[in-house]
This record gives sequence, structure tokens and C-alpha cells, in this order.
Amino acid sequence: MAEGYVSKEEKKIPINDPSGRWSDLTLLPEWEEKYYDVYTVKKHGKWVMLKALKKEYRDNPEYRKRLEHEFDTRYNLAHPNIVMVNDLEDVPGVGMAIITDDVYGYSLRRLIDEKRLTPKIIRRLETQLLDAMEYIQENHIIHEPISPDNIIFTEYNENLKLINVGYDQTDSLSEQDTQEDIESYGRVLLEVLDHLPAKLPRLRKVADKCVDPAHPFHSIPQVELAIEKRSANQIYVILCIFIAIMAALIIWLTVSM
Repeated sequence: MAEGYVSKEEKKIPINDPSGRWSDLTLLPEWEEKYYDVYTVKKHGKWVMLKALKKEYRDNPEYRKRLEHEFDTRYNLAHPNIVMVNDLEDVPGVGMAIITDDVYGYSLRRLIDEKRLTPKIIRRLETQLLDAMEYIQENHIIHEPISPDNIIFTEYNENLKLINVGYDQTDSLSEQDTQEDIESYGRVLLEVLDHLPAKLPRLRKVADKCVDPAHPFHSIPQVELAIEKRSANQIYVILCIFIAIMAALIIWLTVSM
């Protein structure tokens, strides 16, 4: 099974499926949400993940519609750092469930708690997480706050995956939506930095500004620029210098001929 996903509280559930399509259903309390349970299961012998309504909500039309709407919102999203949604299907013993790719890995929450943070993980937070968040914003996706609980790092190469990326889509995001994303990112960074043995003052400065209501970043690209220790003015200056050099080179070549 997806060993990296197993927690001490995992619960294997008997599944009655005469068709033989489904087997090895396992509840993952570590990933539960307010209205949903999360499972790993084999479908035709291949591991996948399920997101299904908790038992008390399964027969409620309102919550079933909510699940279907989330599937519609997420189905067309395609990004390397977002868990892919594959189908919406009625699963024996679980009910209607969103089926996603399985993720062999560990949540950032677990890595923090077990003191297993690595430089590669920090770099993924600086790059892959921001890239995924920018993609979500470009597609005007409304979602729960990004947190260490819904950030997964794959077991072998420590690539980042977001597992809970949206439940609705709008024509545009408000400034408040954008700001809340940036604040969530800052809180994630601050928690990680608080659990590192080494001090990273440059990254902490960025994190502090993300959560500072008086002097905030206004977009994900601004955060990316700050992390890379650049500014829009610096890029403009570099571009001007490059253009000047190219112009001088063209003039020199023209005169030389």
C-alpha cells in the first residue's frame, strides 16, 4: 500500500464489492476534513485516493451537491503540484466519492512534527507552492486556507502536492481572496521556520511581510520576486542594461562592416 500515507491511526475497512473492482479500503483520519473522510483504496489493483462525505452527510442532498460541485471545480485543473482529480464514482461502503491520484508521501504537518524538514522541502515551499497558488488564483478558485495539513511531499523526490485546492470557481477573485492566500503562505513559512535549527533571516523577512496588514505583498508574483531577492525595479534596470548593451553591439557591428 501507499506506505508513506499510513499513520498510526489508520483504519482498514472491510469492503463488499462482488465485482472485485475495489479492495484494501483504508480510512486516513490524518486527512479528514469538516464534512469529508479521505481514504486510500485499490481500484482494479491500482492505488487511488477517495474523498467522500462523512457517514452523517452521505444521504443529505445539499452535501451531495457540494461534493459534486467540488468535483466539477477541480476536474479541469492540471498542474504538477496539485493532486489530479480523475472521477466521481459511487464506491461500496463509502458512497459517492471524488477519486484522485494516490500520493505516496507525508504531509508538511507530519514532517514538522517529526522534525524531518530538509533544505529541499524549504526550496519546494519557495517555488512549487507559490507556483501552485498562482495557478489556483489564475483560475479564480475559491479554496480553504493553505496549511501544513494539505501540503504533501512525495516520498522519494520530495515534490510538493496540494491535496485540497478548491470547492468553487468565480469569474474573478477579490483583493481579499488574494490577500488571504498570501497570509496563509506566510503562516506556513513562519511555522516551518520556527521548527528549523538554522535561522533563515531572508525567508523570515518575506514571511513576516506576508502576514503584515500594514505593508503586505499584493500578489503572488511579488512574493516570488522577494524570495528570489529581486524587485521589479531591479529587473527593470537589468533589462535596460541588457537593451543598452545589445544596442551598442549592433552599432559596433554596423560601423565595423
